[in-house]
Amino acid sequence: MTGKAALYRTIWRWHFYAGLLVVPLILILSVSGAIYLFKPQIDRWEERAFRELSTENAVSPDRQLQAALAAHPGAAFHAYRLPDAPGDAAMIHLGLPGGARMVDVFVSPQGKVLGSIDPETRIAPTVARFHGSLMIGKVGDWLVELAASWAIVMILTGLYLWWPDGRGLAGVLWPRLSRGGRTALRDLHAVTGFWVSGLALVLLLTGLPWASVWGSAFRMVRAELGLVQGPQNWKTGSDDPHAHHDHQAMSKGMTHDAGQHMHHAPGQIRLSYAVAKARGEHMAFPVMVLPPGAPQAHGPPTGNVWTAKSESQNRPLTRSVSYDPVGGREVARHDFADKHPIDRVVNYGIAWHEGQLLGLFNQIVGTLTALMLVTLSVTGFMMWRRRKPDGLLGAPPPAPAKVRGMAAIVLLLAALLPLLAASLILLWIAERLVLSRIPSTARWLGLAALSR
Repeated sequence: MTGKAALYRTIWRWHFYAGLLVVPLILILSVSGAIYLFKPQIDRWEERAFRELSTENAVSPDRQLQAALAAHPGAAFHAYRLPDAPGDAAMIHLGLPGGARMVDVFVSPQGKVLGSIDPETRIAPTVARFHGSLMIGKVGDWLVELAASWAIVMILTGLYLWWPDGRGLAGVLWPRLSRGGRTALRDLHAVTGFWVSGLALVLLLTGLPWASVWGSAFRMVRAELGLVQGPQNWKTGSDDPHAHHDHQAMSKGMTHDAGQHMHHAPGQIRLSYAVAKARGEHMAFPVMVLPPGAPQAHGPPTGNVWTAKSESQNRPLTRSVSYDPVGGREVARHDFADKHPIDRVVNYGIAWHEGQLLGLFNQIVGTLTALMLVTLSVTGFMMWRRRKPDGLLGAPPPAPAKVRGMAAIVLLLAALLPLLAASLILLWIAERLVLSRIPSTARWLGLAALSR
């Protein structure tokens, strides 16, 4: 067997294993990710009963806060979200007594409590937790990161197998569906894989900063190289990689006393003043006003300042302004341009990943990417089922010769993707030292050549 043929067989085998390992998770991530792309629309639908209300006899934000606290005695005031439109209810974010739960209270322009929502049970955060960790915590986060790593292998090896090598454009850039049968199915799989490869790689790579292992390593490298400028404003871990609020973290160690904002010392500004200042900034929705000492999802509490900040998913539009609680003088301002260049790149990627960087166009492209990944997964499974011999897994046999090119590729991927490296080592040990020594298993896996 020539070196080129051996390389092709090796890449085909890795492509097969990558597909076998990640197809179920790719389906889950594609569907849940496509749903999350429309978070703004989902949030508006959930809040439909609190929108487009009358603005007659409107009261101040202070009165709205009083109504929310009266409805939840002993609660701690964490944030006031400015209405998106004049007739919308204000959302007041409270920590309930005991620090175990949070609640979003919606108050009409007239100061009437219209209802409340547990932020942990909202549709978009629930989908985000499922998308990021399968709702099983740290283990789920590792599984999703491992699937993303193997999906990168699947796409890169698939591009190698797709490479035309002198063939015509039919079956390369468009599928020959008229031929039907295995040819049409193979073309649909290969052509879809080609067209989705770039978009899928962008999605996978922009999701890595959230991942537990890769994200933690990235944070350490940034710190060691002195590339940190301000707190990291994206979450690394398994609870909710997309949401802007980590409610469990915010509820721990709450020291903020809501009552202190109901009785103001002379010269201290009130919520209404801070809200007016925030409105004057014309920030992108959602705009949150946080009182002094309020806990934040990322970083330490706000300190002894009032803070107005945009938490737009289109992260280049985010900024924050802080005000002295006595007199209301501006004491700090942080714009997107103030971030370290690496953090700006990461945040651009996150905004694209969440479908908010370019608005509806971004959402449409993200949805099409998810649909193509589903098509790729389904056609790959169908091809395997049609080709699979009875009683065998149907994996391509391993190449008998050592392939330096493939080894270099594997080493490069392993250096960039730690979980992939660990899984590759375990897989190699299992194949070479264990599974190949069990005759029936070696035959089923196509490892007979390794057992000789």
